[in-house]
Amino acid sequence: MKFHAPLIEGVLVQRYKRFFADVRLPSGEVVVAHCANSGSMLSVKEPGAKVWISPAADPARKLRYTWELIEVNGAMVGINTGHPNRIVAEAIAAGEIKELAGYESLKREQKYGKNSRIDILLESPGRPPCFVEVKNVTMRRGFTAAHPAEFPDSVTERGAKHLVEMTDMVKNGARTVMFYLVQRTDCATFRVAGDIDPAYENGLKAALAAGVEAIGYGCDITPGGITIARPLTLDLPV
Repeated sequence: MKFHAPLIEGVLVQRYKRFFADVRLPSGEVVVAHCANSGSMLSVKEPGAKVWISPAADPARKLRYTWELIEVNGAMVGINTGHPNRIVAEAIAAGEIKELAGYESLKREQKYGKNSRIDILLESPGRPPCFVEVKNVTMRRGFTAAHPAEFPDSVTERGAKHLVEMTDMVKNGARTVMFYLVQRTDCATFRVAGDIDPAYENGLKAALAAGVEAIGYGCDITPGGITIARPLTLDLPV
C-alpha cells in the first residue's frame, strides 16, 4: 500500500480526545491531524516522538492532515486503522499470504452473521467461503526480543462480538480466519493482551477451539508505504 501523497515529518506534541493529534512541523508550526485510531494507543503515543502525517486528499476537509506513522525506539509503526484491510487485501491478491492463497474472488466489507460486515471474503467454486477478519496491532510493551506485539490495547466488545459471529460461520461450514496485522517493524511474535481484555482472550480461546483460525503478519513500513513482510510466531490462548 502506497500513501496517496508524500508524507510530512514532524514531532508529536500530544494525542487527545481519541481522534486528534497536535504535530509540530519543522517550521515550528503546530497543526492538528486526524488520528484514525480509536484504541488507547498504548506504547505508540509518546510526546516528542518523530511522526509522519499525510495531507488530506480533499482540500475542503476540515482537518488538513492525517497522522500515519510514528517512530518508537527506532522502529516504524503504522497507527492508521483505516489501512490494514487494504494492506491485507493487496497482499492476498498478490499471493503473498500463503495461508490464504488460491481463491478466485476477493470482496471487502461484505455483510454476514446477524448484523456484521466481514473485512474480506474469499471465494472459489468447490471450496467453502473464507471469512477474514483483520485486526490492527500496534502495541508492544517493551523493546527486548522477548516482548511480543499484543492485541487489544483496550477493551474491545466489538472484537469479542466478531469472534462469536465467526464461530457461528464455522458451524455453518465456512472457513474463518482472524488476521492480526502487526503494523510494526520490530516484532517477531504476537500474543493476546489478556490482562487488558480477559473477555477477548477467553473469546478467542473458545473460537479457536471451535475451528476459527488465526494468522499473524508483520509489516515493512516507510514514509512511502506499508507492505506485508513476514509471518509471526503466535502465542495463542489454549
